[in-house]
Amino acid sequence: MTAILALAIALITSALLPVDIFLVSYMKNQNGTFKEWADANVTRQIEDTVLYGYYTLYSIILFSVFLWIPFVYFYYEEKDEDDTSSCSQFQAALKYTLGFLMVCAALLLIGAFVPLDVPQKRNSTEWEKVKFLFEELGSSHVLAALSFSISSLTLIGMLAAVTYTAYGMSALPLNLIKGTRSPTYERLENTEDIEEVEQRILRIKSKQCKDGRPLPTRDRRNLQQLEERLRILRRRERHLEFIEKSCWTKFCGAMRPLQIIWGVFFILVALLFTISLFLSNLDKALHSAGINSGFIILGTNLTNPLNMLLPVLQTHNMTLVDGKPGNVTTYVAKVCDADAPKDQCTITRTYLFLHKFWFFSAAYYFGNWAFIAVFLIGLIVSCCKGKKSVIEGEVDEDDSDISDDEPCVYYG
Repeated sequence: MTAILALAIALITSALLPVDIFLVSYMKNQNGTFKEWADANVTRQIEDTVLYGYYTLYSIILFSVFLWIPFVYFYYEEKDEDDTSSCSQFQAALKYTLGFLMVCAALLLIGAFVPLDVPQKRNSTEWEKVKFLFEELGSSHVLAALSFSISSLTLIGMLAAVTYTAYGMSALPLNLIKGTRSPTYERLENTEDIEEVEQRILRIKSKQCKDGRPLPTRDRRNLQQLEERLRILRRRERHLEFIEKSCWTKFCGAMRPLQIIWGVFFILVALLFTISLFLSNLDKALHSAGINSGFIILGTNLTNPLNMLLPVLQTHNMTLVDGKPGNVTTYVAKVCDADAPKDQCTITRTYLFLHKFWFFSAAYYFGNWAFIAVFLIGLIVSCCKGKKSVIEGEVDEDDSDISDDEPCVYYG
């Protein structure tokens, strides 16, 4: 229940992001003008509603990460003791959970009092152009503490994305395209390996029969290793024989073209995302306000494919009258960036909330470069690797014959 509810809370919080983007975009027409209902008061109410939603959900996440989940985990671990009472379980779990609470308290205190002023260059005024992005969020210490704590957790999530998601984005599609080895050919190879190992075992045992003396230590060790190898090969034989005759294997063979299509689709999506991320990072490296601002970019200078597929960027209208009576007011659509008037562009609450501290934005920037690097490494490794075994992960060396149940029929 704890795992399901905590995951549900995280997913609900993630679902708030597209809602935030939609509400900001929905306030304007295609030509960049605000809709009739989107006056200053209504706009602020919508922004506050979304922000309060983030407050609530992020607070629940902090409660789950630093109190609820640790307590339930340690309480469950204490049940392993036979003579443990519920009271002692509660005390032990609470004792270990206090450590997490101390970490949470430290993050909240640091976030509440860490200085947000950034050292400025004498001849640079770019940071002044983007200060209003953060000033809109207010100077509440409670908000700063919550933002700092959540941003710290997102860095842990970014590490998981860099080390796991980035590699999976390249490995999964290529594995779908390459498919698995044929169970028939793999079984033939396994049979040959069994015969070879059996012959080597017989040769070693024949040494003992010649003169009756016990085998040397080296031969006994080799014999033990060969017998263990033979046991694993015979287990593989049983698994491969079962898979070769199963209906699921025939079904997967029939669905092979669809599997290749999905693999090509996923690798194209992965390349689109990675190329867009690269161009976005390159744009920040060339045109941002620098590391002291968290690589905040002053307008989009390099267009990436992902932005071209997303809805049209929100724009604001700049009014031109040349002072002459009777002239018609014209509107020029411009992209919303740091140079736009404050009352003409609405910033998503997500951006303001997670980018309140410039050093987290800088960490996200370098994390994106690491993501791209791991993706490319995974792409090269996946291309060089051969097809996976049809029973990969099903037969381990530390498995015993006693636990050799009927093989699973669900194979890719």
